[in-house]
Amino acid sequence: MAMIWDLTDVPTVEVADLAAVMRALIDEGRGLVLRRGISDEDMNAVHAEVQRRFHHEPQRALAVFVRFRNLVEVFSAHRLKDMLMERGFPMIAPALAVAASLRLNAQRGFNPQHFLMSLQDALTAAATTIETRLEEPTRLQAA
Repeated sequence: MAMIWDLTDVPTVEVADLAAVMRALIDEGRGLVLRRGISDEDMNAVHAEVQRRFHHEPQRALAVFVRFRNLVEVFSAHRLKDMLMERGFPMIAPALAVAASLRLNAQRGFNPQHFLMSLQDALTAAATTIETRLEEPTRLQAA
């Protein structure tokens, strides 16, 4: 069965798929790929995990692999790398969510500026949700 893909628009994937790949790297002690870049050994680990999880769905496996590889590459941009150093690990989950759904051209990668803006929006939405949840019990206690 031949796979036909438009390389200018890689299919979206589930956030859980990218998170599983990241979890596999962390479990192998390779969790700093967003900070230091991806080595050949890291790529082999990613490829093995993708093949293990999606051996029955080759198109999904390829989409997850390409999106993860480009996620690591977009973090070579100074602003994203600085943001990762400033905010730390809590930024990884929103970054995975952005990478799962943001438009991706396989030949050019993620647009770093679009990725940064989408990530900032995701982080702001997460902060608003937390603040809202924290404020609600205070209001109930006052009543």
